[in-house]
Amino acid sequence: MNTEESTTDFRCGFAALVGRPNVGKSTLLNALVGEKLSIVTPRPQTTRHRVLGLVNMPEAQIAFVDTPGLHHHGSRALNKAMNRTAAAAALDADLVIFVVEALRFTDEDELALSRAAASGQPVIALVNKVDRVPDKGQLLPFLAMLATKHAFVDVMPLSALKPDHMVRLRALIARNLPVSPPLFPPEQRTDRSEGFRIAEVIREKLTIELNQEVPYGVAVEIEGIGEEDGQKVVSAVIWVDREGQKPIVIGAKGERLKRIGTQARHELNAILGQRLHLTLWVKVREDWADNAQALRQLGLE
Repeated sequence: MNTEESTTDFRCGFAALVGRPNVGKSTLLNALVGEKLSIVTPRPQTTRHRVLGLVNMPEAQIAFVDTPGLHHHGSRALNKAMNRTAAAAALDADLVIFVVEALRFTDEDELALSRAAASGQPVIALVNKVDRVPDKGQLLPFLAMLATKHAFVDVMPLSALKPDHMVRLRALIARNLPVSPPLFPPEQRTDRSEGFRIAEVIREKLTIELNQEVPYGVAVEIEGIGEEDGQKVVSAVIWVDREGQKPIVIGAKGERLKRIGTQARHELNAILGQRLHLTLWVKVREDWADNAQALRQLGLE
């Protein structure tokens, strides 16, 4: 194939991962790009931001977009902002990847599919977590039901934990992107800054550690990043929206906050490829999740 033919046949575009909370979109993004770009916890609505992950192939460049889970009953400004972010990502995409959990289709799945369909773009349906279905015979009727919901380009059952499924999925997505030269340099992996990734890892450890104790009133803001004696020095604020949540995050004699910091630091050392000194502070900002100015400050609006 000559250079002109290669350029003509090359495909590139944005593929938005859309679905209700907890269907595995962030795990899928990380598996598709081959590194951790989106944080993952068992808690629904962990993803709050649009996160870009880039994959370069001989025949295509795919710009995957992880999105917050589309959900009902979100009365707080934060929930509404997350829904807007997800819907906007679908509208801006060249291809929408509608992710649903095997054998489960809820009202929130219907909401997510309506947003995917409203984009006017081609939609691929991914039936995720098939590894959790003991009787694979149950999948066929579920796939048939799903196929009646929309004129999908394809309906693909898969598990984000299986690398061979990711190879097939990348190829399927690449075939359905528009013909275009690459939009990003080959070495780029995401559009998110180092500070954003540090804040998200801290928030992941917070979410896992706190479990049900402080449901969604926690945010992380990086106050400063520098270099000192060959290591990265980071200062971060953990915002809570109630005075009573502050001692819960800090823990007895500061042990919980220390544990969260240690877990985040160990993971960030590996991600950044250098030692990191991390200082965490806990501050109260009453009802920040309903405060438009606070949401803008935290990059959520």
